[in-house]
Amino acid sequence: MDDLEFELTTEYIPLCDLLKYCGITETGGMAKHLVAEGMVMVDGEVELRRRAKIRAGQVVSGEGYSIHVR
Repeated sequence: MDDLEFELTTEYIPLCDLLKYCGITETGGMAKHLVAEGMVMVDGEVELRRRAKIRAGQVVSGEGYSIHVR
């Protein structure tokens, strides 16, 4: 499992952008599909909003990865 850290430089980052920036998906479209399929969790709960605001302290995870937002 890939345990990644993402350093936030703004108040939040949209979920799909985070997935793309961390290399979980190659494109924003692939990230949207992953979220729409219910394959992404934020703090252990399935997140279906692709523009969900991810803030420092949250953990985004899915099959084979975990992103800790700082």
